[in-house]
Amino acid sequence: QVQLVESGGGLVQPGGSLRLSCTSSGIIFRTYAMGWYRQAPGNQRELVATISSGGNTNYADSVNGRFTISRDNAKNTLYLQMNSLRPEDTAVYYCNAKKQLPFRNYWGQGTQVTVSS
Repeated sequence: QVQLVESGGGLVQPGGSLRLSCTSSGIIFRTYAMGWYRQAPGNQRELVATISSGGNTNYADSVNGRFTISRDNAKNTLYLQMNSLRPEDTAVYYCNAKKQLPFRNYWGQGTQVTVSS
């Protein structure tokens, strides 16, 4: 059974930092492209950042330069370091694991991030 479990969310003041973690089980983690997505109330889920199995990264323009995605294949864990947080970063953040051949696409349950003074 595949599980992606996010942690590290919470309430933080504007300008603050958080680090999200996503621990996986039931998949060969190193073979998957991983990503972070977020969904604010009333909005569609949007891409935040992705990292390929080879370590190539991609960021949404809105977080580029503030967020850093990384992975530790030995620990089967994905991270998202979030700095200079803004109120508009408030959302539920989801971990995603994806591979193409064969196609597999898995989601975590999400962790709430709230940026507010």
